[in-house]
Amino acid sequence: MEAAGKEEISVEDEAVDKNIFKDCSKIAFYRRQKQLSRRATYQASLDSATIGKDSTKFQIISETTKVSLLAEVYGIEGNIFRLKINEETPLKPRYEVLDVLTSKPSTVRLISCSGDADSLVLTDGKGDLKCNITANPFKIDLVSQEEVVMSINSLGQLYFEHLQIPLKQRAAKENKEDTSVDASQEDQEDLGLWEEKFGKFVDVKVNGPASVGLDFSLHGFEHLYGIPQHAESHQLKNTSDGDAYRLYNLDVYGYKIHDKMGIYGSVPYLLAHKLSRTVGIFWLNASETLVEINTEPAVKYTLTQMGPVAAKQKVRCRTDVHWMSESGIIDVFLLTGPTPSDVFKQYSYLTEP
Repeated sequence: MEAAGKEEISVEDEAVDKNIFKDCSKIAFYRRQKQLSRRATYQASLDSATIGKDSTKFQIISETTKVSLLAEVYGIEGNIFRLKINEETPLKPRYEVLDVLTSKPSTVRLISCSGDADSLVLTDGKGDLKCNITANPFKIDLVSQEEVVMSINSLGQLYFEHLQIPLKQRAAKENKEDTSVDASQEDQEDLGLWEEKFGKFVDVKVNGPASVGLDFSLHGFEHLYGIPQHAESHQLKNTSDGDAYRLYNLDVYGYKIHDKMGIYGSVPYLLAHKLSRTVGIFWLNASETLVEINTEPAVKYTLTQMGPVAAKQKVRCRTDVHWMSESGIIDVFLLTGPTPSDVFKQYSYLTEP
């Protein structure tokens, strides 16, 4: 029997002070994407798409900023698709991750099954997978046996901040007030467009904000895993009622369990599983990244047998995953499985020697 009055020690007493680390409310690019992404609608110019040996290229135009982005879709050996989105004419080269892929992936020529100014359907000609690209609004569907497995930008959360000349330099160069910048954004200090403060640290952004973001809808999936390292449950949880999962390399002593904050390393690799298929998303970006997850069963309304009263019935669920990174480009590999073993082989093919 323990001695009376012995002091109890709680693990929580030794847990890290979270105030010294950022949460979502303190991360400027997260706030910007949540507030401004709905204003940015993109349209793909598919009538001028070029289908080459290695990739299919087309422009994506922002209806708000009129900035032109270059999208590239690659077919990779082993049922892998790759999507890259970058500024077509950036102010200076944006950072691309070079040291993670073991070598340049072997590409498979994609063939156009059908296409016009409104849509384009690509396939590698071997498997049952098709890549359906819709022009307005821009969206990509991965289809297997006439069933949509994954949708990209179906929620319209594509977000791409283009590099800019500092406001003062523009005004001096043009000898007048710059009218291309939304003054209401300048007035909102918490957006951290050109400078961001956290405690005593100041992050000056020489070429302005440069964050990117994109949403993925996984149809029929409700079990997601991956994006380490976090002291959370094995199965990833919904983030709609709290902070997103943060991918940021740290060295945290005494971290709390059941918490989505990053603790050590970060791996932007997520997989989703259901009985009939397993898929993976490998978001190749080395900057600070936040991942939001929302899983809800879809519902449809039918007439009951008791009368014309609409009743909810559960149908195939859908999980939405929203990736947001502070800088770089959008470079994502879609690992289409279809089995768990296939997804692990596909990821190993890209990242292991």
